[in-house]
Amino acid sequence: MGRHRKQPATTVRRSSLIALTGLVPAGLVAVTAAATDATIASNAAVEHDLPGTDAEAAPELAAAPQADIAEIAHAEARQSPSAAPIVKTVAQPNDRVAADLPAGPLGIPGIAVAAYQNAEEQLAVENPTCGMSWSLLAGIGRVESTHAYGKADADGNPIKAVYGPVLDGSLYGNNVIHDSDGGELDGLGGYDRAIGPMQFLPETWHRYAADGNADGVADPQNLFDAALTAGRYLCDGGLNMRDLSQQSKAILRYNNSMAYVANVMAWSTSYSNGMAPKPSDLPRI
Repeated sequence: MGRHRKQPATTVRRSSLIALTGLVPAGLVAVTAAATDATIASNAAVEHDLPGTDAEAAPELAAAPQADIAEIAHAEARQSPSAAPIVKTVAQPNDRVAADLPAGPLGIPGIAVAAYQNAEEQLAVENPTCGMSWSLLAGIGRVESTHAYGKADADGNPIKAVYGPVLDGSLYGNNVIHDSDGGELDGLGGYDRAIGPMQFLPETWHRYAADGNADGVADPQNLFDAALTAGRYLCDGGLNMRDLSQQSKAILRYNNSMAYVANVMAWSTSYSNGMAPKPSDLPRI
């Protein structure tokens, strides 16, 4: 659900960091290697929903060469799930602090890059036919919520919870969606609203939630969980993201709008090559 020339930055993936044992403490290498094997989650098809609001374009910023180093920072927290994850929104304390990590291409928060790359790596094992790239997930995240409003803590939880408009029919172009979960996830009764940085409806999240950081909880507000869930949805049905026509088909599932597809693809390309999209590449959704 969602609406709402610089050289490309060089990223160092978790596998590369493990190989560079001179840069990573031996204990952390072992933990990270074990965590890599532990993050293979069970396959789940994902279904997505409605439009929200496009965010304002972010200014072009220099990209840090090791933005996805956040994967290493989270290695200790990753454990193999022994059962289906608990579906819930984790209570949001007032003292969350934004992760202090290097930014990625075009200023994308480092913790968001880590979440998208984590999803890419898990999907490469679960569904190699799909060819999901982290930059495509980043394109979705950029259009949906500007990567959780651009601020999330070191665990991938947004500093400010992300919610879409109330789907009560008061906004032109939005469907009326009556409450499906008693407000358990979106905090509302009577009507639903989309939740989290990838903007899922509660009913959809309950049905297809994924635990991206293997902590036993599938929280739609968490960047790691939301990125993996969105990736599984886009890959569902045997689609191959290497084929632009199939990629377009997948994105249309997320939001049935060619303008939306154009925006997502433009941001995805920009995150891949480090060049900001042109205004003409970002039609109004």
